Amino acid sequence: MTESAGTPADPDDSAAGEDQTPDGSTGEERGEKDTPQSAPGGETRSGSGDGPGGGPSHTSDEPQPDGSRPGPTIDITVKRKRHWLRWTALGASFVVLVAAGVGWWLYKKLDGNIRTDTSAAAELKAYEKERPASVVHDAENILLIGSDSRAGDNRKYGRDDGGSQRSDTTILLHLAANRKSATAMSIPRDLMANIPSCHKPDKTASKPQFGQFNWAFEFGGTACTIRTVEKMTGIRIDHYMVVDFNGFKDMVDAVNGVQICLKEPINDSAAHLKLPAGRQKLDGEEALGYVRARKSIGNGSDTERMDRQQQFLGALVNKVQSNGVLLNPTRLYPVLDAATKALTTDPGLDSLKDLYELVRGMRNVPTEKVQFLTVPRQPYAANANRDELVQPAANKLFKQLRDDEPLAVVPADQLNGDDGKDTGHGEGSEHSQDEDKDGRSGGASGTPGPSPTPTYSGNNAATDLCKQ
Repeated sequence: MTESAGTPADPDDSAAGEDQTPDGSTGEERGEKDTPQSAPGGETRSGSGDGPGGGPSHTSDEPQPDGSRPGPTIDITVKRKRHWLRWTALGASFVVLVAAGVGWWLYKKLDGNIRTDTSAAAELKAYEKERPASVVHDAENILLIGSDSRAGDNRKYGRDDGGSQRSDTTILLHLAANRKSATAMSIPRDLMANIPSCHKPDKTASKPQFGQFNWAFEFGGTACTIRTVEKMTGIRIDHYMVVDFNGFKDMVDAVNGVQICLKEPINDSAAHLKLPAGRQKLDGEEALGYVRARKSIGNGSDTERMDRQQQFLGALVNKVQSNGVLLNPTRLYPVLDAATKALTTDPGLDSLKDLYELVRGMRNVPTEKVQFLTVPRQPYAANANRDELVQPAANKLFKQLRDDEPLAVVPADQLNGDDGKDTGHGEGSEHSQDEDKDGRSGGASGTPGPSPTPTYSGNNAATDLCKQ
């Protein structure tokens, strides 16, 4: 009897557990070849294999080098590969979405930390006509104000007089237009200044008066302080930041402390500070006591306190740059979190994007070009416990900053190349090296060089306090 092409294959030849058609083909094979094929001898095969008893259908009619035809393995491998790629793509997409979500959440959290002072902006807008104009495009002047408010979490640092506050520290930060230097000029809290009429919190107006500089912050807050500084210096204030005690502490802790060097031990109960002499690292609480202490350190003057504040800020800048904080996300986030919680700013700096642009502009400023000095001043003639400006040195310094001209700072005992004697008032002198704004010096060929760079008593962020 002739065996038909449709005769079922021997059970041993078929895969166990497969659903077979009456002709012996599997369910997977159905539909893969719907076109009948002619077998040798005129027999017609429908869905059968090439050999007697039927076999698996092939994915290609192209013979292999050995004469055989490919089996279903290729199809299975391709399907498995596509299946794996599909899951890999889905997994990668999920990771990207989670990372984006976390990044967005962190951004919004930091952005939401920043407080905006809209009242100061409105006050300044009302007095726009009397404010000085900006002189140099792209140069920026930012007023940094350290509030001595004892309200809220700051009450442990002193008596709270109904929430009153004065500017414990005021620094005018000038960023050069080319972002190759940054100069921080301290303004003494006890400096006698012309304070304009300002709107008080109770909506009444104060009277114009000649008084102690930090009264301006008590009278009319940030706006009154800015207007007082602008009247004094002729410099347009582009932005401002107010930092309180706890904010300062948190920023120091976020960078894991700042190293300083003490010539003598400190024991100041009022500042909650007890430190030995020598090199050491201060945490946030110790750093706050260090920059605020006055009566128990040195001669007890506000002059020495400002010098310490400048030196500490220089060490803080150096710590941030040397540790690569700005380029390391794991180190940068705690710093940003502490900084944004500490700040109250004008509407032009009240977003994380605005602050990032500001920091990015300063990122490449060499530490030796981050300079600190105090406005030239001397004891006030009518009250030795107050200060007054030294002229014309003060106006000369203001003009240098206003016009974005270079200046230099050296330690007090090096000023004018003297034998260690210094007035302590930060009076400027002519720098011995003639340099223009780009650092070029006048030639020795007799060609006149640019004007000498004025030099003031101060320090820079690269200074090692223990080697002075």
